[in-house]
Amino acid sequence: MSIIIGLLSNSIGLWIAQYYVAGFVVVGGLKGYLIAGILLGLLNLIVRPLLKLVSLPLMILTLGLFNIIINIVLLWIVAKATGYLIIQSWEALILTTLILAAMNFISHLFSKGI
Repeated sequence: MSIIIGLLSNSIGLWIAQYYVAGFVVVGGLKGYLIAGILLGLLNLIVRPLLKLVSLPLMILTLGLFNIIINIVLLWIVAKATGYLIIQSWEALILTTLILAAMNFISHLFSKGI
């Protein structure tokens, strides 16, 4: 159940980011949100732990702030792989990543209660 909540929170986070972040657009309507959210969730589930393991020295050096860089890379991969996400600037990419991180934090809190 928590995996489904995580995938849906990614889609909702993309919707919120499109609404608030200038330079970030999701094309394809509901289909675009769901496909991008599912792919982002799968990358977070499979690739993110490997990237965290490889970048462990940088994580220690930056006191965990390198997590933001990992999230930025994963969002950029989803944008390039699907074509449903259009990111027009670095600022839009960073702000969208922060919004998605906040959504994942909130969904993680709710999924622990279920």
